[in-house]
Amino acid sequence: MASPSSTATIVSTLAERARQHPDRHFVRFREADLTYAAFEARTRSLAAGLRRHRVAGLGAPDGVGATTPDGASRIVPTLLPNCADAAVLWFAANRAGAVWAPLNTEFRGPGLAHAINLTGSRDLVVDHSLVDAVHEVAGDLEDVERLIVRGGPAPASGCFATLALDALDVGDDGVPPAPPPTGAAPSLLIYTSGTTGMSKACELSHRYVLGHARIMARSAGVRGDDVLFCPYPVFHWDATIGTIAPALWAGVTAVVTERFSVSRFWADVRRYGVTIFDFMGATLTFIHKQELRPDDADNPARLAWGVPMPAFKHDFEERFGLTLIEGYGSTEGGVMVWQDPGESYPTGSCGRVVPEFRLRIVDDDDRPLPSGGIGEIVVRPARDEDRHLLLTGYYRMRDLNREVFRGGWFHTGDLGRLDEDGNLYFEGRRKDAIRRRGENISAYEIEQVIEAHPAVLEAAAYGVPSEYTEEDVAVSVALRPGHDLSADELLDYCRGRMARYMVPLFVRFLDVLPKTPTEKVEKTTLRKWHMRALE
Repeated sequence: MASPSSTATIVSTLAERARQHPDRHFVRFREADLTYAAFEARTRSLAAGLRRHRVAGLGAPDGVGATTPDGASRIVPTLLPNCADAAVLWFAANRAGAVWAPLNTEFRGPGLAHAINLTGSRDLVVDHSLVDAVHEVAGDLEDVERLIVRGGPAPASGCFATLALDALDVGDDGVPPAPPPTGAAPSLLIYTSGTTGMSKACELSHRYVLGHARIMARSAGVRGDDVLFCPYPVFHWDATIGTIAPALWAGVTAVVTERFSVSRFWADVRRYGVTIFDFMGATLTFIHKQELRPDDADNPARLAWGVPMPAFKHDFEERFGLTLIEGYGSTEGGVMVWQDPGESYPTGSCGRVVPEFRLRIVDDDDRPLPSGGIGEIVVRPARDEDRHLLLTGYYRMRDLNREVFRGGWFHTGDLGRLDEDGNLYFEGRRKDAIRRRGENISAYEIEQVIEAHPAVLEAAAYGVPSEYTEEDVAVSVALRPGHDLSADELLDYCRGRMARYMVPLFVRFLDVLPKTPTEKVEKTTLRKWHMRALE
């Protein structure tokens, strides 16, 4: 497959696919199926509505292009569950001259306010079921003036003006896609958890989207009759860049369901004729633990990709009649390392770096390490024309961008090693993050919420091994003198102030938290205490 041209965008690629395959399904959600022609028609209609109602400043005298007068991107933030509207709004925002910012629907409290404020938009597209979550942080929102509500009547609000999302469906106004018609322009922001602060927004260009769509399609051997399936959120890389984008690139069908359901998984695979799906976290474990059925292998799937690869890989492949492959990557750089479905790899290896990237393992002084040495994984595009395969940068974070791009290499913050054949082995994270159920969780965000409790003096959040692979969240808490607090009371407090996957599974109360000589909490010690308590 040829590389995308320097001027190709997801909007121009959609128009081409609508001409080539007008009646073929492009995206299928449980509540709606859209062919390529229908998807493009709705994209044109919503783009016209964004301009007519001047969403995010579009259509105003100074709102012709994708940037504001001060040079910031015009952004359309959405707080939506998995639905066709979310996917169409991505393309419509780009067509109208804006950037799409899908917000994590589990965000609550300070984390939600931060993510919305980062966009600088006066408008927020929100599902009716999530309006209350926005109202709860209304006093902390710096720019939002209007809520565009999906799926129900726009409720009266003393905090915001409201508009129904249906009001944006105005029909094609004949206006061509907004300039600039270049693939280097930003297409979307995907939020990735912060490790020393709040969540960051990765700015990803059209060339990033299409470039990784091409790599994905090539690495998975996507064919013209394939159906790609993702049961994970549209605010994640897996659904957008990993599923919808390669379907667009190859002119095939993408299926996105509202959430992963072990009881419904194979029924969905059969219903939609799924041939390729992705997995993350403990999902394969949940599927594998289901009772054996005589028709387990009677399904259309031939390939699944994801991380981490379970120890029961070969048993899973034989039982369900498919091939499992894994890789290594991140939102910032996509999947840079892949396993070829036709090759075998050493146990524990993620595969080898794709031709579009260069990868090194470096020490703390950024010096390359020899084969077998464990250090930080750093990457860069192999050629200048591939430079947009990395994120353009963390949105509005110049200092951090200078740090992570130092020396011409992107520093992932992950640890790994390479063997003599170039196979990569992932060895953990330097970042203070917790990986749970496919989510990268900022320990800092958990600690900030817990430390706001009036009885808490100090808190430390950390990951501990989970029986379902990846990690579970544990916290150790020191209380203020003279205060009492039970674990149940603390967890009830957390549930209303953070995403469900962030709520700790384990709570430990200590008189004081162990510290290093520089007064940093020794989380390694806390993890050891946790493991010892389980023995």
